[in-house]
Amino acid sequence: MSRFHDSGVLVTGASRGFGRTVAEMFGAEGGFVGIAYRIRRDDAEETLEAVRAAGGDGVCLEMDVRQEASVREAVERFQEIRPLDVLVNNAGVVHDRPFLMLSPTEWAAVMDVNLTGTYRCCRTVLPGMMGRKRGAIVNIASVAGIRASPGQGAYAASKGGVIALTRTLAKEVSEYGVRVNAVVPGLLSTGMGARLDRRRVEEYRTRIPLGRLGTAEEAARVVLFLASADASYVVGESITVDGGLTL
Repeated sequence: MSRFHDSGVLVTGASRGFGRTVAEMFGAEGGFVGIAYRIRRDDAEETLEAVRAAGGDGVCLEMDVRQEASVREAVERFQEIRPLDVLVNNAGVVHDRPFLMLSPTEWAAVMDVNLTGTYRCCRTVLPGMMGRKRGAIVNIASVAGIRASPGQGAYAASKGGVIALTRTLAKEVSEYGVRVNAVVPGLLSTGMGARLDRRRVEEYRTRIPLGRLGTAEEAARVVLFLASADASYVVGESITVDGGLTL
């Protein structure tokens, strides 16, 4: 039997990029996937088609992680269909600028989605998971949160915060049967990595011991591992998937 047969899985930022890959791979293992999106309804529908083609099922959920009411409504709608077993906090934004050129508005926008958005989603789903004495949360961080990333001050700070939140939250809720972990991707060939300037990508590539960018599938496999019973004794960890970039 597939690891997520009949499991309820909610993936934020799932309309495209890495989130789409994660959703599709959960579908391939039998999951019922909530495809959370903010404005890209058509893209979310394409993700749902991919999930179904992979063998799973799901539902598209309009959700703005910057708004508590929006998160609550989306989670409630999902739970009307299926109990929520897994939350993947993937929604994220980035404003790449040298620190002194980064406006307070841009700083706040990145924090509101990447860090506070993760807080809102966790806070919304945890009562149900704790009440059922089961559940897994996988937060998507970044190597920018554990190594210097010039020009990404806000993004780095937000992802470092996600890693810190993961450890502390895991300590608080593990006694209730809920596991919280994080995946720390390096430079991937999809999502934000695909939108970087090619010269910058090549510069990073030369620093990666494996000599190449990672794929979304490689990082997504770790997400599924942490969400599954295979990781039943893994709590509060942040697993780096970066080809050795941070060594």
